[in-house]
Amino acid sequence: MTTETLTERLLDRLWADYCARVPYARTYAELVQQQGGTVVNDHCAFRTFNTHTGGQTPGFEAIGRVLESLGYQKIAPYHFPSKHLNSFHYEHANERFPKFFVSQLEVHELPEATARLIQEAVADTPNLLAGTPTAWLEELRAKGELSDENATHLVNVLVNFFARPWAPPLRSTVEAVNEVSQFGAWTLLHGNSVNHFTAYINHQNVPDWPDIEVTIEGLKVANVPMKPEIEGERGSKLRQSSTQAVKEAVPVREADGSEGTLEWTYAYYELAERGYVEENGEQVWFNGFLGEQATNLFEMTKK
Repeated sequence: MTTETLTERLLDRLWADYCARVPYARTYAELVQQQGGTVVNDHCAFRTFNTHTGGQTPGFEAIGRVLESLGYQKIAPYHFPSKHLNSFHYEHANERFPKFFVSQLEVHELPEATARLIQEAVADTPNLLAGTPTAWLEELRAKGELSDENATHLVNVLVNFFARPWAPPLRSTVEAVNEVSQFGAWTLLHGNSVNHFTAYINHQNVPDWPDIEVTIEGLKVANVPMKPEIEGERGSKLRQSSTQAVKEAVPVREADGSEGTLEWTYAYYELAERGYVEENGEQVWFNGFLGEQATNLFEMTKK
C-alpha cells in the first residue's frame, strides 16, 4: 500500500470518528451532498503539551513525526504569547489532503502550580507507537509503501494514537488548570484527539452557497448553532467561522479514586473561505493561517 493510500484511509477514519461525535459536521456534509456539492476539508487541527509526557515524545514532535511519515511537510510557525501557545501548519504535496494545524501549550510558561498539575497528569503516558509501529512509520517514510497487512495494522494503531493517550485526569486538576488555560484543560481531557476539521468553502461546489455568509445562513436554517462572527473582512485572504462546540461527558477520576464524568466541550466544525494573493507574479489562493483569527477560534472550545 502506498503512503498516499494509507494516508487517505487514515483521514477517512479520523473524519468518520469525528463526524460521529460532531453532528454539526455531519449535517454540513449531508446538506452539501444533497445539493450536488463536494465535501472538502481545508485543514484538521491537533493540540498537545510541550512537556514530559511519559513514553510519548513531547510537543510537536510526536504528532509531527507521524505527519511527516505520511508525506506532510512542516511549513510555517505561529506564535500566541498571550495563550502560551506555539503552532505549526503542515501541508501535503497532494492538494486533495487537508492541511494540519498543530498547537502546543508551553507548559513551562504557566504558573508553577498549574504546570505541576499538568505534568503530574501526563507523566506516565505510554508510547502507543513504540516498537513495530515506529518501524512501520520509518519504513513508510523511506520507501513510500508498506505491505497491505502492515499498513492496515498501522492505520488502526494511528487511530488509537489520535485519542487521549494518558489516563483520565483528576476532576480537580481539570478544573484548576481551566482557571489558567482552557486549552490546557481541553488537552488534558482529549489529548491527541482531532480538535476540529474545517470545510473548504471554495471547493464545496454548491451554487446556492457561493460564499461563507450564505453557507452560514444555510446551516442556521438547519438549526446548526453558529459562531456569531466571521473572522476576516469580505475580500480578505482568509475568512473563518465555525459551529459552536459540542459537549461530551468525558471520563475523569474523582478524589477518592473512583471513575466519574465531566461535561466538557469537545469540538466544533470550522468553515474557511480563502482569498487570492500574489505569488511569483500569479494570483493563487492564500494557503496559510492568520494568528489573530486563530486566537479567536481557540476560544470556541472554552467551557
